[in-house]
Amino acid sequence: MTKLTLRDAVSKGLREALDRDTSVFLMGEDIGAYAGAYVVTKGFLDEYGPDRIKDTPISESGVVGAAIGAAMGGMRPIVEIMTVNFMLLAMDQIVNHAAKLRYMSNGQITIPMVIRTVTGGGAALGATHSQMFEGWFAAVPGLKVVLPSDPYDALGLLRSAISDNNPVIFSEHALLYNITGDVPDEEYTIPLGSASVKREGDDVTLIAYSRMVHVALEAAEALSTRGVSAEVVDLRTLRPLDVDTIVESVKKTGRAVVVEETWKTGGFAGEVVSTIQEEAFDYLDGPVVRVGGIDVPTPYSEDLEAAVIPTPERLIDALYKGFGL
Repeated sequence: MTKLTLRDAVSKGLREALDRDTSVFLMGEDIGAYAGAYVVTKGFLDEYGPDRIKDTPISESGVVGAAIGAAMGGMRPIVEIMTVNFMLLAMDQIVNHAAKLRYMSNGQITIPMVIRTVTGGGAALGATHSQMFEGWFAAVPGLKVVLPSDPYDALGLLRSAISDNNPVIFSEHALLYNITGDVPDEEYTIPLGSASVKREGDDVTLIAYSRMVHVALEAAEALSTRGVSAEVVDLRTLRPLDVDTIVESVKKTGRAVVVEETWKTGGFAGEVVSTIQEEAFDYLDGPVVRVGGIDVPTPYSEDLEAAVIPTPERLIDALYKGFGL
C-alpha cells in the first residue's frame, strides 16, 4: 500500500493512461504551464509536451466540442473543465452530442471521452462557483457520472472511466483533494456502477456520495455513541446507479436516510428515495428521509455557507425526526 492524497491518486491515473496509450491526451484551461487550477497536472507539460497536454482557450463549448471530434476520430481525450459550474457553457455539446452520437449512429461512432471537473461548495467561492450539477447529467442516457470520495476510489474509478468507450463525467470535490488514504501498489479497477459500503451497520442506512460520504461517516460515528448502528453506503457513481447495494442495505436496516450537498429540491436524492420506495417498500420501518442543501444560492460568507450545506448534526436531527429513534 501507498498513502496518497486524492489529488495524487488522480494524477497517477492520468499518468498511467498517457504512458499506456498514445491516443490519450489531456486538454483544458491552464492545465499546462499553470498545472491546473487544483494542481492535478503539475509537471505534465514538461513530461509529455504540448501535443498531449493542450492548454485551451476559455471556451468550454469549444473545448468539449473539439474533444468530441477527437474521440470520433479514434483518440481518447481527457478534458479538464475547471469547475462543474462552467460545464453549463457546454451543455449542448455534452447532452445533445456526446451523450447521443453512439445511439444515433447505431454504434458506428463511439465517444471514449472523460470530462474531469471540480464540484461542490465549502470553499467560500460564491454562488456561481459552489454548485453540484451531477444529478442533472445523471438524468441523461448515454452519459456516465462518477464522484469518488477517497483516493482508493478515485484511482480505481478513473482507470475504469478512461477505458470506457462512452463519455464519462468524473467529478472531484474541491474539499477532498487533500484527504489521504491507502492505495494498493498493484493495479486494480473499480467498475462503474458499483457502490461501496463504507461502514457496516444494522439500524439505519445512510446513503451519500462525494463529500457527503464523510459527513455520513461522522454522523454514523456520533450515532454509535447513542447506541444506533448506522451503515454508510457510498454511491460512487450516479449513472449507472448500483440499485442492488442500496436495496440490500435498506432491507437489512429497515430505515434509510439519503444525504447530498446540492439543493434538496430537484436533487438526485429524490431519485434514490423513489428507487428505495419501489424496490424495498415492504422492508421499510418508516418513510425514507431526505437531507439536502438549503434551497438558496450558495452564500459567499463562510458562516452562511456552512449553514447551507448539510452537516452531521443536521443529518442526525433529520434521522431522529423521521424515525423517532
